[in-house]
Formats: sequence, structure tokens, C-alpha cells
Amino acid sequence: MSSANWDLRGKHALVTGGTKGIGRAICEELADLGAVVISVARSDADINADVATERATIVRALAGKPLHVLVHNAGTNVRKPLVEYDDATWDRIIALDLTAAVLLSRDLHPNLCAANGASVIHIGSVAGQVALPTGVAYAAAKAGLAQAARTLALEWARDQIRVNTVSPWYTRTPLAAPVLADPAKLAAIVARTPMGRIAEPREVATVVAFLAMSAASYVTGQTICVDGGMTIQGLPFVTG
Repeated sequence: MSSANWDLRGKHALVTGGTKGIGRAICEELADLGAVVISVARSDADINADVATERATIVRALAGKPLHVLVHNAGTNVRKPLVEYDDATWDRIIALDLTAAVLLSRDLHPNLCAANGASVIHIGSVAGQVALPTGVAYAAAKAGLAQAARTLALEWARDQIRVNTVSPWYTRTPLAAPVLADPAKLAAIVARTPMGRIAEPREVATVVAFLAMSAASYVTGQTICVDGGMTIQGLPFVTG
């Protein structure tokens, strides 16, 4: 077994939404494996580029450079029933969580081709696979992101570009913090999770790193749930 399959030395990676939570953990994991990591985000003191509105800026910055790993992590959620969404909120969530990722992939296609073996990884959500009580715009966007990955995996296989989705369940991040701070909601989430706990960002990041490496060279068009078993549970296991 070649150790070269299990590192990212000499590779260039772009991670959107990379300053906190899962995105930050991904940046750290890829860097630990030897990648040169570029991160973009909407509002951090050291990085400031909104992927939904400044796609052209990102593309110009990477002009002529090969891109081996592209991670679409930027996203947001508004946990309301549909009847409480206004048009602007719906449009904002779809624009950031779905449209920006797909169009950035399109715009960076030449960079991905130049890598002669690239990996695009969408950060989805189990909300794109199972129904949750609120957040329909987020759920629809994440479902669309997973389907876009499958379609692009087929379309871009000839270009030596793999495209996959990593779908977490509740993870200890700033986006999830308001929900996890509610004892009743936290208890319900943990009860629905066979492993009986919330994920840590690093546990999502390591799956992303695997998909980025040549160790995963025959994996494309897949959705991998990092969910402690949540999506496979029909009825809870009862002892006795």
C-alpha cells in the first residue's frame, strides 16, 4: 500500500465557508495532510469573499492554476415553516446553499481539469434525505446539491474529476448551536441517533479528506452520511 494514496502533498484545495465549524475543520485536516488550502468565507477578519456574490473574484484569483480539491461547504439555514418565509429569504438560501456551489464548480472546471485528477466534494446534509420539522429551503438546496453531485460525477468522469457529497447530521458548530443549546431539542436529537451523541466537526472533515485523496480514486457520485446512524434507523434498538 502506497502512503502517497493517503496524503495530499503537492495538492491545491479550495474550501468555501472555511473559517468556522465544519469548514474550518476541513481546512485544518487538508492542511495536516499536506495540501495548500485556500479558504473563502463571507465575514471573517482574515478572509472575506461571499461565494454567492463574488464568484468572479474567486475565479480570477485562481486563473491558470490547477485545483485538485474543491469543497463546497458554505451554507446557511433558516429554521421556519414555509409559510413564514418571504421571497428574499428563500432566494438567499437557495443562492448560497445550491446555486453558488454549482456555478462555482462550472467556473472552476478548467482548473479542475488542469489538475489531471480532481475531487469536488459537496457538504450536504441528512436534511436533504429525510424530512425534518422546518427549514424547507435548506433541505431542498441540500437535496439538489446531492443530485448535482451525481449528475456532475457522470458528466465529468471523462475529465478525471470525481464529485461526491458528504452529508452530516447535527454537528457541534455555530450554525447548530442555537438548536443544541435547547435541552429538549438536544435530547430529541441524541435519542434519534444510534451512536447517542452529536458529531464533532473533525469527524466530518476526515471523511472529506478521504474523498479528496487518491485513496478514494474509484469513488464518485456517492453520498456518504456522517450521522451516527441516524438515517439507517427504522425503529430504535430495544434490549430485553
